[in-house]
Amino acid sequence: MRLLHTMLRVGDLDKSIAFYTEVLGMTLLRRKDYPDGQFTLAFVGYGDEAHNSVIELTFNWGVDSYELGTGYGHIALEVADVYKACEDIRARGGKITREPGPMKHGSSILAFVEDPDGYKIELLSPTRGD
Repeated sequence: MRLLHTMLRVGDLDKSIAFYTEVLGMTLLRRKDYPDGQFTLAFVGYGDEAHNSVIELTFNWGVDSYELGTGYGHIALEVADVYKACEDIRARGGKITREPGPMKHGSSILAFVEDPDGYKIELLSPTRGD
């Protein structure tokens, strides 16, 4: 396994991208709109996603702010096989909160696990279409 990205919900995507790229020196790696889901994802980081952990900025259309504490999203881990990883996690007593399958409004195979404190961890297959 490896750490893929940390997701943050943002109220002004352009302002956030400017901060991470211009203030912190990251690069905008990719950005994609999901009209059916009414959100945009932008990934920023210090290197390519194949070799580095990055930050996923999620902009939910029509939402311009979040209360402190609700902006945090999840940690993502790459696993060789999402379905098998869920079986293994469940067998070790882990709680699967989103069964493995394609991303809503996309094609990536993913699942979510919840840690003892309720924090979400996303499991993603190595090949991601979105």
